[in-house]
Amino acid sequence: MNPIIVIPSRLASTRLPNKPLAEIDGAPMILHVALRAKAASLGPVLVASGDQAILDALAGHGIEGILTDPALPSGSDRVHAALRDHDPKGLHDVVINLQGDLPLIAPDSIASALMPVAQEGFDIGTLVAPVETEEEAERNSVVKAACAFTPNRPVARALYFSRQPVPWGTGPLWHHIGVYAWRREALAQFVSLPPSPMEQRESLEQLRALEAGMSIGCVAIDEAPLGVDTPEDLVRIRQALRS
Repeated sequence: MNPIIVIPSRLASTRLPNKPLAEIDGAPMILHVALRAKAASLGPVLVASGDQAILDALAGHGIEGILTDPALPSGSDRVHAALRDHDPKGLHDVVINLQGDLPLIAPDSIASALMPVAQEGFDIGTLVAPVETEEEAERNSVVKAACAFTPNRPVARALYFSRQPVPWGTGPLWHHIGVYAWRREALAQFVSLPPSPMEQRESLEQLRALEAGMSIGCVAIDEAPLGVDTPEDLVRIRQALRS
């Protein structure tokens, strides 16, 4: 594989305006994420954004920015557009779509997302972590992955994703983490498709891939990294870095 990491980012956020530029330990959040991606040493790191202010925040840190059409409807579309501009010859056969609101993600976790696409039979790789509390299970901002790991098999096939605690019954629940490793041809197919019924119902883009027959392999990590969706999350992230 010859991977590349692309981080889609935009200023428009209903719950936390200008989220990528939020200051954390003296630097904007998008820079924290990009530097952790760079530390993974997997390949080039790009930030794809329709907002020049986000790209300006990266200046002087060795992170390349790609200005994309601000009208693009999703992060996946931004990743695809940036990849097409940066690598028109298709030298990078795998692209990691890393969400820009995970400033504490471990570099080795990013690398783990490649495991499913290194095998035959998976179009997309992603990460999950154990759900630790009942509150986490019930919170609809925590996306749950319906998958089952078996002994000696570190990759589990994703059957469904939901904001509800699925599957029902006794057993672990898995917290989905917003990191995707795409085979390049799978990403091109995905962005060519219209939004699917279950995607629209759950407001989860990855369901479009499942409804189109694509396969998603999950790799478990020990703990879900703190993400930033609300002002309260930002306070927790700042406290975590200070400690």
